Order: sequence, then structure tokens, then C-alpha cells
Amino acid sequence: MLRRFAMQAAKVSDTPVEFVTEYLLKAKEIAENNANVPDELCDNLQKALDIASGLDGYLEQMSSQESEPLAELYSKSISHDWNKVHEDGKTFFRLPITCITGQVEGQVLKMLVHMSKAKRVLEIGMFTGYGALSMAEALPENGQLIACELEPYLKEFAQPVFDKSPHGKKITVKTGPAMDTLKELAAMGEQFDMVFIDADKHNYINYYKFLLDHNLLRLDGVICVDNTLFKGRVYLKDSADDFGKALQDFNQFVTNDPRVEQVIIPLRDGLTIIRRLPYTPQANTQLKSTVTYDEVFRGVQGKQVLDRLRLDGKVAYVTGAGQGIGRAFAHALGEAGTKVAIIDMDKGKAENVAHELTLKGISSMAVAADISKPEDVQKMIDDIVSKWGTIHIACNNAGINKNSASEDTSLEEWDQTFNINLRGTFMCCQAAGRVMLKQGYGKIINTASMASLIVPHPQKQLSYNTSKAGVVKLTQTLGTEWIDRGVRVNCISPGIVDTPLIHSESLEPLVQRWLSDIPAGRLAQVTDLQAAVVYLASDASDYMTGHNLVIEGGQSLW
Repeated sequence: MLRRFAMQAAKVSDTPVEFVTEYLLKAKEIAENNANVPDELCDNLQKALDIASGLDGYLEQMSSQESEPLAELYSKSISHDWNKVHEDGKTFFRLPITCITGQVEGQVLKMLVHMSKAKRVLEIGMFTGYGALSMAEALPENGQLIACELEPYLKEFAQPVFDKSPHGKKITVKTGPAMDTLKELAAMGEQFDMVFIDADKHNYINYYKFLLDHNLLRLDGVICVDNTLFKGRVYLKDSADDFGKALQDFNQFVTNDPRVEQVIIPLRDGLTIIRRLPYTPQANTQLKSTVTYDEVFRGVQGKQVLDRLRLDGKVAYVTGAGQGIGRAFAHALGEAGTKVAIIDMDKGKAENVAHELTLKGISSMAVAADISKPEDVQKMIDDIVSKWGTIHIACNNAGINKNSASEDTSLEEWDQTFNINLRGTFMCCQAAGRVMLKQGYGKIINTASMASLIVPHPQKQLSYNTSKAGVVKLTQTLGTEWIDRGVRVNCISPGIVDTPLIHSESLEPLVQRWLSDIPAGRLAQVTDLQAAVVYLASDASDYMTGHNLVIEGGQSLW
């Protein structure tokens, strides 16, 4: 292990590009000292040298800046004597951290964690911890990175740095032989989204085999392996280097493994990215007789269940999307892959939400419409179809609520409530349904209410309760009538949703009364409803129609 520091301390070529640079420099010196060498050859050698010697620096310069200056964090976290490592009375020297693990490699690892959406990462061979902290930056707050390191003193070296970083809490270091840690993790049934291997080269194959044979890597998970070009010795025919031979064997083994696909990136000393493939009988014939290779096993149309919830390429609209539940629905559908039309009476609010989606990379448009007016509804549909060609998902969410004792409820209040909550929802269903029926596919999701099932109290809201009961029956009727033509119609019935208005001083006694009626002990958040709208909009809910999906913390059961 101490030799690793000595290797870093010496100014020697370490990567194929650095070797090319070194040899070009020697060739240029020879050429310049030989009067018989043409100037043109010297010029070409200089051009090649400029390209080779400038590559690594340019890549580092062009890499995105780290959200946290890790090299600076390391240098500040170590004592003034940080250049030295003391062990067994001997002193070994270390280069600065940026020489041990370059910024580019750290940024690549961080990017791979982001792209793979990893939540759990395993690192085999931590060394200084720079790579671990780079990856931890990309993990979500509840993410975890387990680092295997043979030497306890390297944990002692890295831990103070981890403690100073807000991301260090995601890192757990296990010392001792890596294979012992892998066996421990396998016995516990652990599984990881991404694994980074940068340890003893002779054991690369053993680590790799154990990871796949014991399902430590999830399906579609990624393994990153460092140093797989090893100074070019993996492909140089006259190389007799033991490490080079071990890595050559590793690369060939992975290439021949039908369980994965790989690519070797010529970054620094070589970075291999390996993805675990879904099982197919052709890729693993020895298990063919024991596997029922049906849709349960391989997924519907080859999609795993979470992939079936994706809405990529779909076009959706959400009414009442300028705030509250509608805004949450618009974000959820957009995050799942749709283009989203934001519909609201208030054009400013619609534009604000559309801007939010744009910042998240989601295609959106803002449309002002009053769904109680048939001409607005039709224009809304026409505008969406004109821009995006079709509509796959209609989320009819707009609604109002007015409170009054039944004996005092005016016809004006009744008509206004029904015109938006029921009549408006019907007109949206009908207008969007015509587009969907023509194309033979569509998902309509209406927002009803827990008030369609029970009479919420103590507030008095006759027109609201009745209109939302009508939305449920509308949903059931359309759901059964249109499913044979490819259009599913369902609704969501939220309970009492937490909004800024609810927290006004005048409503505080009412809120306390509601909370006493809710088994969950709290009001609904708009985020509690987002997964439901994605499910109902996705292919995963194809067998559901006319259903009222109630999300109310159990309130309707008491």
C-alpha cells in the first residue's frame, strides 16, 4: 500500500497519453540534434507533441466546476505536515490531491452517479477518498456510499475531510480485505446502483464475478473500473507487465460476458463503464429450462414496472394548473416525460408554472382558459393539438368551492359551482375525448373529492359536495363507455389539502377539527397526490377505468 504513495510521488508517465508525450519529446530532441532530419519532420513532431501534451490540461479546464472545491477542502483539512505519511517509523511523501485523483476523473464519476440516478454506490479501493467524496456530491440526501479500503490509516486520513463536507455523512468506510466486505454485504442482501473499482488489479476479475454472481449490482446498474488501459500495456504485444496482463484478462473476460455490455473510455489511464443487461435466454442458456420467460419475468413489452410508469413522448394538459394540486400534477407529469400544457384562468400564473417546468428541462406551454365556457375549452384543445399534434393525457383538475348552509345556497352559487366543477369537467372530457377516440388511445384523469364519498364537516358545502359526486359518476360512465376504444377515464379524490389559505388564523379551529377526523393525523400535501396522477396517466394503469382513487389519509373511513 505504501508503494502507492511512492508511485504517486515520482514524476513518471502514468497514462497512454503521457507515454506518447514522453516518447514524442524524446523523438523531438533526437530530431533537433540531428542535422539530417528535415525541418518538416521536426515541425510535425512538435504539432503532435502539442496535441498530446495539451489534452489532459484542456479536459480538466473544460470540466464543469465542482459544486464544492474538493482539492481545496482536502488541503485545508490536513495539517501543514499533510505531505507526509508516517507509518512504522518511516516517512513517505505524497503529491497534492489533484495529482492523485484529477478533477476530470472526479467530475466523470460524479456525472455517472447523476446519469445512473444512483442512490447507493459501492467503491472498492478508496485510497484518499477524493473519488468517494466526488460521487457522494451527486447522491441524494438519503443516498449512501460504502467504501472498501484495505488500510485503516487511509480511513483516518480521509475521515476528517469527510467530516468537513456536507456530503461526508453519506459515506461509510469499511476497512479490511475488500472481498470480506463484499461477502458481508452479499449476506445482508445489499444491492447497489453503481460500483466503482480501483483496487488491486489482480483481483479485478474476482470482484467483478462476485458482484454479478451475488446480485450486488442491480439490473441496469453500472460498474466503473479504473486503470483498464494501464499505461497502454493491455494492448502492447511486447508488454510483460503483470498488472497489464491481469487487466488484459479482465477486459477480455468482461467483453465475453453476455450478462453485460461495456465501453472503455480513454480517459487518463482508461475507465471502463459496464452495464448489467436484462436476462435473456440467449445470454444465459444454462438457466433456460428453469426460467418462465413471460411478461412477468421480462416485463410488458420488455419494460420493467418502473419503466412502465414513464410517460416519455406523451402530450398532457392540466387545468387549474396555475397553483395548488394542478401545479403539482403538471410538475409530476412533466418529470415523468410528458410535454405539459398549463391551463389556468390566470395567464400569469400559467406562465409562471410553465417557466418552472422549462427550468427543469420540460417542454411546456401556457394557455389561458375558463373551462366553464365551451369556446375556451375548444380553443384550449385546438391550441395544444396545433402545437404538439395530439393529446394523450387530459388532467381535468380545475374547480371551485363555496361554503354556505343549504337553506341559504343561492342558485347563482349552485350554477357557478356546477358550471366549473361538473359542466366544465364534462366539456373538457368530451373535447379531449374526441381527439383520443380518433387516435384510439388516451388517459383522462378528473379531480373529484373525498366529498363525493362523505359529507365533510363542520363546513357546509352542498354545491361542492354534489358537483364532485357528479364528477365521479361522469368518470364511471365515460370510463366504461370509452375503454373499448382505447380511452381510459379515472378520477382522483383528494382529502383536505394543506394550502397557505388553510393556515389563516380564522380557520385554525376548523383545521384542528379536521385533523381529529383524519387517521393519518395530518392534512394532505399536494406531493401526496403526484404519484397517483402519473400512475393513472401511464400504461401501468391500462386495466383501470371508471375508478375513483381516494387519497385522504383514511378520513372517509371514520
